[in-house]
Amino acid sequence: MNVELIYKFFPSLTDRQKEQFSLLPSLYLDWNSKINVISRKDVDNLVCNHILHSLAIAKFISFKPDTTILDIGTGGGFPGIPLAIIFPEANFTLIDSIGKKLKVVDDVILKTGLENVKTIHTRAENLNDKYQFIISRGALSMDILRGLAQKLIDRKNQKNGIPNGIIALKGGSLDAELRNVKNIAVQEDILEYFDLPFFDSKKVVFLPL
Repeated sequence: MNVELIYKFFPSLTDRQKEQFSLLPSLYLDWNSKINVISRKDVDNLVCNHILHSLAIAKFISFKPDTTILDIGTGGGFPGIPLAIIFPEANFTLIDSIGKKLKVVDDVILKTGLENVKTIHTRAENLNDKYQFIISRGALSMDILRGLAQKLIDRKNQKNGIPNGIIALKGGSLDAELRNVKNIAVQEDILEYFDLPFFDSKKVVFLPL
């Protein structure tokens, strides 16, 4: 699995960031042999289909230092872990309702030396903290994310050039899913960022709140 693909699209990475990204394939391969964090048929495509896909959000927005970001339904740590490497001065909270997946994430955090990430074994409904952005990788529909975000989004501390809100990675036709927010949702084709066949029909969807 060639992490050089990441460096191609993010040529300004520091040596530290390159080192962290280079550790991810072996860490996930090892864990996936014990816990099915990533589909077994897809694990060989980890760099493109999971890491680079997560980093599409970094092409949409550059999180300012001290921005607070909540990754809902992080699973094996996507999109949160790759974004935390790219934005070491932003603060990421990764949540999932499945504890064994967070065991994997915690180990990846430890072994890559990430200091700007914490995990919580919980559901979003149980959180009371405020975050400037909620991120998600296809885990929930936009209607559900929007409902959860009403109490979780910090509407006061605006610092990133766009309003605080939801940034989700989605695929396929989104007409039905976005019908209630079509006038305010912003969609960008990931193929515009990464010219690879996997990203055909995949999008970054931003919903300001």
